[in-house]
Amino acid sequence: MRHTTLAFAAMLAFAAGPAVAQNPVQIEHAKAGASCPRCNLFQADFSNVQIKGRSFAGARLRQADMSTAEITHTDFAGSDLRDVNAYGAVLGGSNFAGANLVNASLVGTYLQGANFRGAHLAGANFSGAEMDRAVGLTQAQVAEACGDAATTAPPGLRLPACR
Repeated sequence: MRHTTLAFAAMLAFAAGPAVAQNPVQIEHAKAGASCPRCNLFQADFSNVQIKGRSFAGARLRQADMSTAEITHTDFAGSDLRDVNAYGAVLGGSNFAGANLVNASLVGTYLQGANFRGAHLAGANFSGAEMDRAVGLTQAQVAEACGDAATTAPPGLRLPACR
């Protein structure tokens, strides 16, 4: 009986394991400029791509590399962008409403006109980011993130210094 219980518990643990890491077909379509809402783009390499006006709403982009990409006027509402690397990216006019940007690296990122209403920013690094015309940000949100002297925050908002 005990062996049966242990075997059943092991089977449940295996079945409840993580989903497939990423979807290569979806990643290629997205990199080619297609909208891909709710896609699994985990750890996708979007570095140096140019995408404009597409939807990645609700997509899983955790740990994606968007460094030096130009992804403008794009919908990331409700997306999982935890641990994303967007170093030097141009993300102006994009919608991050309700997105999870926990521990995202947005160093030197252009975020003018981006919407952050309800976005989760704990641990996000905005050092050197241009975001003084971003909308939907509150002091409570940016207090959980960090920046540096080169960060341009919206009027009245202050980011703590990154350590």
